[in-house]
Amino acid sequence: MPQPKTVLIVTDAWHPQINGVVRSIELVIKEMEKRGIAVKLLTPNEFKTFPMPGYGEIRLSRTLMKPVYARIEAAAPDAIHIATEGPLGIMARRWCRKHRFAFSTAYHTQFPEYLRARLPVPLRWSYRFLRWFHGAAKYCLVGTPHLKTLLEQRGFTNAVIWQKGVDTELFNPARREPLAYDGPVFLYVGRVAVEKNIEAFVSLDLPGTKLVVGGGPSLEKLKAEYPDVVFVGPRQGEELARLFASADVFVFPSKTDTFGLVLLEALASGTPVAAFPVTGPIDVIGDAPVGVLDHDLKAAALKALDVSREGCRAYAEQFSWAASTDQFLQYLPVKGDTRSP
Repeated sequence: MPQPKTVLIVTDAWHPQINGVVRSIELVIKEMEKRGIAVKLLTPNEFKTFPMPGYGEIRLSRTLMKPVYARIEAAAPDAIHIATEGPLGIMARRWCRKHRFAFSTAYHTQFPEYLRARLPVPLRWSYRFLRWFHGAAKYCLVGTPHLKTLLEQRGFTNAVIWQKGVDTELFNPARREPLAYDGPVFLYVGRVAVEKNIEAFVSLDLPGTKLVVGGGPSLEKLKAEYPDVVFVGPRQGEELARLFASADVFVFPSKTDTFGLVLLEALASGTPVAAFPVTGPIDVIGDAPVGVLDHDLKAAALKALDVSREGCRAYAEQFSWAASTDQFLQYLPVKGDTRSP
C-alpha cells in the first residue's frame, strides 16, 4: 500500500469549535506527522464565515469554488480526506470528482437524526443527500461496526471501520482529586444541545451532584430550568482531564452519536459509563464490565457506581491513536493506489 507524502484534510469543523470531530482530526494529524507525513488543512478559518442557523457557535465558510480550488491545488496533495459534509466538504468533493482524484470521507455525525431533532425533515431526504456525498468517495470511514451496518441498511456501499483512539497520557486516573461538590458526582461532557438528548440526564433524580461540562445553544435554557445542576461551561486539556478522573460516573445520554470519543476519555480516566444501549455505547462498551447500558438511564447511572475503576482504565488502554491512524491510512487513497474498494 503506497504511503502518502502530503495529505490534505478538508473539514468544516475546526477551532474554536470543541468537539469529537476536531479532536479526532488533531490526534490523527499528530500521529501522521510522527511518521513523516506532511499534513495540510483546509478549514473555515481561511474564509469569511457565517453562523450555522440555530447553532451560532458553529461557523460555516462563505466562499466560492475558485478560492477553494486554488487552495487545494496549492497544497499539491497526493491524498485527500474530506472530514465533513459542509460547504468546504462539498466543494472539495466537486474538485476531486472534476479531477478524478480518489478521496476518502468520514461519517462523524448522525446528521439526519440531528437535523430531525431540530426540524421536521424526513430522514429519507437527509440520507439521500448523504448517500450522494459519501458515495463519491472510495471509502467512507465510520466509527463502529454497528454504525457500518446501519449505513449499509440505508444504501451505503463503501463504509469501512475507522476505530477512534484515546490519549491515555492526558486522560489518566492519576488526575483524580476531590471535587467541591456533594458526591457522588455524575458527569456529562459535550455539546449542550437538543440533539445530545442532555435533558434525559439533567432531569434525572440522582443523589449527589449532576455536573455538566460544555457549551451550546441549550445552555442558558437548561441552566434556568434545572438550577440543581452544576453547569461549568467548556473545559479543555488538563482541567477537563481532571474533571473526567474526579467524577464517579460519566453519563452519556445521546442517542445520535456515531461513536462518542468522550466515552473512551472517561474510561481512560478510570470513570465508568452509564448510557443508553444505542450506536456508540454499544460498540465502545458492549458487554465489557466498564459501564452499564440500560434504557433506564437512572438505573444505569446508579449501577455504574459499583463498576471497577481499575477495569475501566485497563479496557481503555486497548485503544491507541497509533492503531487508529493505521486504519485511517489504510483507507486513504493515494496517487497510484489501484486497490478496489
